[in-house]
Amino acid sequence: MNYPAGNSLENLALLWHSRQTILVKMTRTQDLKICREQYLSDGYMTHFTPAQIKIPCWSGINLSNWVRLCTLSLALVFCGPPLQAAELMPPPVMLANVFRGDITLADYWVSEKFDGMRGYWNGEKLLTRNGEHIEAPAWFTAGWPKIPLDGELWVGHGQFSRAVSTLRKKIPDEAQWRALQFMVFDLPAHLGNFSERNAALQPVIAQIGQPWVHHVEQFKVADQVALRAMLKRVVKQGGEGLMLHRGTSLYRAVRSDDLLKLKPYEDAEAKVIAYLPGKGKYTGTLGALKVESANGLRFRLGTGLSNAVRRHPPQLGEWVTYRYNGLNEKTGIPRFARFIRVREDMTLSEQVTSP
Repeated sequence: MNYPAGNSLENLALLWHSRQTILVKMTRTQDLKICREQYLSDGYMTHFTPAQIKIPCWSGINLSNWVRLCTLSLALVFCGPPLQAAELMPPPVMLANVFRGDITLADYWVSEKFDGMRGYWNGEKLLTRNGEHIEAPAWFTAGWPKIPLDGELWVGHGQFSRAVSTLRKKIPDEAQWRALQFMVFDLPAHLGNFSERNAALQPVIAQIGQPWVHHVEQFKVADQVALRAMLKRVVKQGGEGLMLHRGTSLYRAVRSDDLLKLKPYEDAEAKVIAYLPGKGKYTGTLGALKVESANGLRFRLGTGLSNAVRRHPPQLGEWVTYRYNGLNEKTGIPRFARFIRVREDMTLSEQVTSP
């Protein structure tokens, strides 16, 4: 086992608490962020809930650090306000795999894929997929049930940037929120399979009775030909693609074939790591973005950049969406990668699906 390195306050606090396998209540948001971001991915925590961390036991702390650790532990317990339950933890949402043609299509329900921002109502407030609180006007969620709802916050076809702009504001713009719709497609806390959850969702949305809250309609398709015809209709109307829910699946917060996405093209996300200067007619502006995919592949994005983006490119560290046509067999780099947009709905620490 690799131990946390260094003698920073954060590390020492963890060392003290890891003397035994115990549940440790962290009372400061800063401490919880440190624990989650620095150690969860390294395997030091075997269990994590919004306010507790379970750490495997190990020994080897010298006496000089022991006194310091006792002091730090007391400070963690008594300093700062209590941590609110879901401030830092992403909601437990289902995540989709990319559609493959070898599935048993009869097992799935099909619906439109809305080009908006994932919204999760936890029974008290709206959250993003990352767990960030969405500052919605009180009237928008008034009367919503005390049960989780999973859906997409959507303005309309081709209006992704408008939706993100509205949802990112800490002080909600009433006029902009009037254009938003909550397209609900699942009941996360329901214990039934998707077919049962979908049936149970209809009366829930009807009881809410608000014109901006919709139950996403689900369809059965006969075969691959019908599926492709439906995809063509949706895309022609300005839609992004289709979602497929396996009818017998339980709601599980994992990425699996229980939920599939089908688009007329392949796309993925990458992080901007450098700017490459333009040449010829682009001299003096951005020539291309150097980006890095989630699995560490680095490549250029030049095609698809508008003049406005070339003058005001995404910030270093921001995630962008690109389209591509398959992968290079030798390098794994996306073929014909084309810039689409900045992913303003993603934080830098969010896990993304690479091609």
